[in-house]
Amino acid sequence: MTTYIVSAALAIVGLAVGSFLNVCIDRLPADESVIRLPSHCNSCKQKLQWRYLIPVFSYLWLRGRCRYCGAYIPIRIMFVELATAIMFGLLTWHYGLSPQLVMALIYACLFLIIFVIDLERQLILYAVIFPAMALAFIFSFFWGGFGEYWPQASIANTNTYLDGTASALLGGAVGLVFMILPYLVSRAHYGTEGMGQGDIYLAVLIGLATGFPLVIVALIMGIIVGGVVAVSLLLLKLKKRKDPIPFGPFLAAAAMVTLVWGVQILDWYSGLM
Repeated sequence: MTTYIVSAALAIVGLAVGSFLNVCIDRLPADESVIRLPSHCNSCKQKLQWRYLIPVFSYLWLRGRCRYCGAYIPIRIMFVELATAIMFGLLTWHYGLSPQLVMALIYACLFLIIFVIDLERQLILYAVIFPAMALAFIFSFFWGGFGEYWPQASIANTNTYLDGTASALLGGAVGLVFMILPYLVSRAHYGTEGMGQGDIYLAVLIGLATGFPLVIVALIMGIIVGGVVAVSLLLLKLKKRKDPIPFGPFLAAAAMVTLVWGVQILDWYSGLM
């Protein structure tokens, strides 16, 4: 019962955090402060009163329109708040009240910001990626290597062991090398419309966050899911052959899945082998 209550409480906190993430998603691409400027309508610039800032409820109450000018409010606002609440609840259930929970929640926020900005604007912001890399490196001193958290996996049962920092650095290096070839091929084939450098930096961040060998799980998962979605969009004629399809959202989603279930996925695959 206690776990249910704590998870529900953190989910409610996630709603409020999701509201702040929406501010980051709207303002960071425009190079605006996420702290100094008060919450306001992006259309009429009217400062919003507190009753119009209640997560999810205010969007439903206002029927997705600004109270002052009637401009449409993107439904993404509500979806981000709900997604953050769900992630906070699930991560609390998975990790319990622990240092790993705090780090996982921060990763969830960072990857959600990257996911939405790249989906909407085809941008992976260095202002998000580089600080996230620094955080991931710091976290690696406290989030141990796979030998500590993978006692049943076949790879961990060998004599190979990497501590958290070594695992993170190796994971970042693997992420960098893993994405160089697709980057070069896409640039040669599509020119400026191919994979961007931001995707490479994102792969490095994922490697630092997940460590080695889980970085391989995250990248392969992102590539497979991204490829399936891209082919489906082309077959359904929702996208043309040269239309840009952001890759970052698939990598970011795969990274979060790997942080939570990567050990089980790789152990399952090792069992098949």
